[in-house]
Amino acid sequence: MQDSPIKDKVALRKLYESVLPELAQHIHQHLADVIPLFHDFKLEKLVDTWTREPGSDATTEISLDKGNVNQMGLRLRLEGFQRVGADNFDLTKDLLFKLDRNFYTIGPNQDNVWLEKAYLQNWDAADYELVAEKWTEQLIDDLTQRLEKFTI
Repeated sequence: MQDSPIKDKVALRKLYESVLPELAQHIHQHLADVIPLFHDFKLEKLVDTWTREPGSDATTEISLDKGNVNQMGLRLRLEGFQRVGADNFDLTKDLLFKLDRNFYTIGPNQDNVWLEKAYLQNWDAADYELVAEKWTEQLIDDLTQRLEKFTI
């Protein structure tokens, strides 16, 4: 019997099928003022099926159904910034769920952690808002930096 929940197929499916779509909705709401500035917008779920766990068998398939995925998340692509006097450019931003054995972390990359949760721990509205706000703030900072390059 396990003392704490571990990463498995059920836990990963819950993240992929429930948490990521709900988080994407919150992010989409926060981006309502930014999206019209671009020609195209995509927000999609990602699953890393390439990175193996240390010591794992090189022939074992990496998948959600095997419960051995190490990373998943969301990727935003804003394409074709539309503004008179500015060159068109695209922005891409990832949100990473780093999946450890007994918990997972959420942040913009492996080095920055905004939230840590156990696999059986439910998300509440404050969790979704925290991550969506931080991620949107970083995206707006990235956009601002790109625009400042045009004014220099």
